[in-house]
Amino acid sequence: MTSVVIADDQEMIRVGLKVMLESRGVEVVGEAADGREAITQVRRLQPDVALMDVRMPGVDGIAATEAIVAAGSPTRVLVVTTYDIDELVYRALRAGAAGFLLKSLPVDRIVHGVELVAAGESLLSPSVTRRLIEQYVSRPLPGQDAGLVRRLTDREREVLRLIAQGLSNAQIAEALVVSVPTVKTHVNRIFAKLGLETRAQAVIRAYECGLVVPGGSPEQVDPVARPRREASR
Repeated sequence: MTSVVIADDQEMIRVGLKVMLESRGVEVVGEAADGREAITQVRRLQPDVALMDVRMPGVDGIAATEAIVAAGSPTRVLVVTTYDIDELVYRALRAGAAGFLLKSLPVDRIVHGVELVAAGESLLSPSVTRRLIEQYVSRPLPGQDAGLVRRLTDREREVLRLIAQGLSNAQIAEALVVSVPTVKTHVNRIFAKLGLETRAQAVIRAYECGLVVPGGSPEQVDPVARPRREASR
């Protein structure tokens, strides 16, 4: 059974989420009214998932997410928010949240999201995530942070661009005509080289490094690509 801690400063929201989740077989093992309490509950209870509101008094959901991820907790953070375009959501994803859900979603979608994240997947809507990133990442200058992605091989940069498009490992494997285990190996190496924890962080890093251009196609920019030599005349 999937275990969850709910962190939200509004008691009514916590009660509603708890009733919805438990009616679908998800075990709510703890509740928190702010980020500090959420950190404590996660450390003590080690749930599969922490449902984290971003706007809370005192320690907010972003700081709590950063603390939970930095501590190496096995608990995965799933942000629940009222708005799909919100700088705080972007910052939470950058901090290591596994994805985000809108509070207005039907109960079955919320439960599915919790179970998906508990299983180790990321919960990201490519279109919404792209809008979030493009709204809060400035267009990088040519070569900005190129040293970071220069650590990657050509194939690893290609995989990172496809991740930034929202493709799953299976879709990347199909696009590159390789096996899924091979893609997983590339993804693991990308995460290790760039110090990433989640696919959301990978997408954000691809934009921040200029590997993907806001408003453009991922193929438009590669800040570390070697210029082609002009053919001899």
